[in-house]
Amino acid sequence: MSTTEWTFDPSHSTVGFTVRHLMVTKVHGRFHKWSGQLVIDDTDITKSTVNVAIETASVDTKEEKRDAHLASPDFFNSEKYPRMTFKGTRIEKKGNDLLVTGELFLNGVTKTIALEVELTDTVKDPWGGTRRGFEAKGSISRKDFGLTWNAALETGGVVVGDEVKINLDIQAIKAAALAA
Repeated sequence: MSTTEWTFDPSHSTVGFTVRHLMVTKVHGRFHKWSGQLVIDDTDITKSTVNVAIETASVDTKEEKRDAHLASPDFFNSEKYPRMTFKGTRIEKKGNDLLVTGELFLNGVTKTIALEVELTDTVKDPWGGTRRGFEAKGSISRKDFGLTWNAALETGGVVVGDEVKINLDIQAIKAAALAA
């Protein structure tokens, strides 16, 4: 068995989300501060591991007041829960892609979620490194994580939709081969 460790490249990656606002448009957000560990089993990718930690106060939706509200106890409660984490528990092949199941800890609640992951090619970069991309998507219910703040609209509906779509575009750099 041969495994390789990969380092995430935050400057070429996005940890993002979208959620309905006022029932008419989607607000796009991202997190600027996050880190993680990815170890790929080169002989059987389903035995690989992934762990990610995201600083909730680093949320950015291009609106300072909204970002402050998202960091407040109404949403992420960043003071009490400064990080949300994802720990992969199962990886399955789905054709050329993967289904990565794991435990998401957010706002004091841990739930199992699944992410559909598209693998991109492995390439040599101009600086002698090896890089690989991962595009992941999935969705969660805000209510499942105790994120229930909302306001009713006069015309029906609510200010913030329940479904949050997760969108990850990750570039990773091959670190070193690890002995079994």
